[in-house]
Amino acid sequence: MNKLVLGLAALATISLSSCSSDDDAAVVIETNNVTAPDTYVFERNGNTSVSFSGQTTRILMADEIVSGLSNTANTETILDNMFAHQEGANDFSDAALNASDKSVRSKTAASTDFFSANTTDATAIKAEFDALIENQVNVVFPNWDNTASAGNAGQIQEAGGGSTRYVNTKGLENNQAFAKGLIGGLMVDQMLNNYLGAAVLDAGDNRANNDAGVLDGDNNYTTMEHKWDEAYGYLYGNEANPSVPTLEGDNFLNKYLSRVEGDDDFAGIAMDVYNAFKLGRAAIVAKNYDVRDAQAQIIREKISQVIGVRAVYYLQQGKTGLGSDWASAFHDLSEGYGFVYSLQFTRKPGTNEPYFTKAEVDAFTTTLMSGNGFWDVTAETLDTISNAISAEFSFTTEQAGS
Repeated sequence: MNKLVLGLAALATISLSSCSSDDDAAVVIETNNVTAPDTYVFERNGNTSVSFSGQTTRILMADEIVSGLSNTANTETILDNMFAHQEGANDFSDAALNASDKSVRSKTAASTDFFSANTTDATAIKAEFDALIENQVNVVFPNWDNTASAGNAGQIQEAGGGSTRYVNTKGLENNQAFAKGLIGGLMVDQMLNNYLGAAVLDAGDNRANNDAGVLDGDNNYTTMEHKWDEAYGYLYGNEANPSVPTLEGDNFLNKYLSRVEGDDDFAGIAMDVYNAFKLGRAAIVAKNYDVRDAQAQIIREKISQVIGVRAVYYLQQGKTGLGSDWASAFHDLSEGYGFVYSLQFTRKPGTNEPYFTKAEVDAFTTTLMSGNGFWDVTAETLDTISNAISAEFSFTTEQAGS
C-alpha cells in the first residue's frame, strides 16, 4: 500500500492550496507562488542538484552496527569502533563505508538547535548508547545459550516455537533499544533539530548566497539546498529511487513511517511528509523562506508523531504478552523502550522544545527498568506511560496502540 501511495506521486501532485480544474487534470502543489514538482527531482543546468550521500552512508553504517550487536564474535572494541568509525578503519563489510570519514556516533545527539549549547546531555546520550554496547558484549553475549530469567541474562523463546530473543538481566533486548533509540538520536535529531532549522539553513551567508544563486564550491547546489536535502536523506536516503520513495529503504525511520502510514488512524501521514519536503525544497529554489519554514514545521510535527505513535504502540503490544509469552512481550517492550528514548529528540512545531525532555524520558525508562525491569513491569505502568505520551500528541492511546 505504501508503495502505491507514494509511487502515485510520480504521476500526479496533490494540492495544498485548492488549485484544481474542472476536468480532473493533475492537481498542483502551489503555495504563495511556490509550486512543488511531482517528485523530489531538482536540477540545475540539466544535472541533479540533490545530494545526501553522507546520510545514506550513516544509514548503512547504523544497519551494520545493529546487526553486529547480534554477533557474539564481536568484542566491545569492534562494536565501539563501528559506532565511532574513523576514516580508513576496517570496521564494516563494505569497503566504501570503511573509506568514509563519516561516523554514526559523531552525529548522535549532535544537532545545532538541541545540543550545540547542551554538551552535558549530548555526552550523556552518547554514553548511554556506549553502555548498551558494553552490556550486550559483557552481559548478554556470555549468557547467549543460557535460559533467561528475572535477574539473569540469556535467551527466551516465543510461544509456539517462535523467534528466540536475547535479553539482559532486565529483559531488555539491547539491540532493539539501540536501533530504535538511534532513530531518534541520529535520524530525527539531525532532521528536525539540525538541517531543517534556521540556524543551519540560514547560517553565515547561506540566504544571501541562495538568493544570488551562489553554488557551494564545485557542487551543483547552493548550501541551503544541500542542507534541506540532507534532512531528506535521513528519511529516504537508502531508497532504491529516493526521488519517488516507497518506504522500503531501511529499518530505521523510513520503516516506521511506513508502519504508521499503514494504520488507518494515521493514513496520509507519509504523503504529508513527502509533500512538505518537496514544497520546502521548491521554496528554497524560489527563494520563498516563509513557505520553506512552514514546511519544516509540518515535517517536525509529523515525524515527531511517528515516534510518539510507535512508542505507545509497542508498550501496548508488549502489555498483551505479559505473564504468557514473555519473549514476545519483551521484544515489543524493547522496541517501545527505544522509541520512548527517542521522544527527547522530537520537536514541537514553532518551538525549540521536544515533546518530552531528557529528564522526562529518563523518568520513563527508569520506571520501565526498575526492579527486575520487564520481568516486573505491570500493565498499569505501561498504560500510565502510554497515556502520558498520548496526551502530548493529537492521538489517543487506543488509536496508537492498535
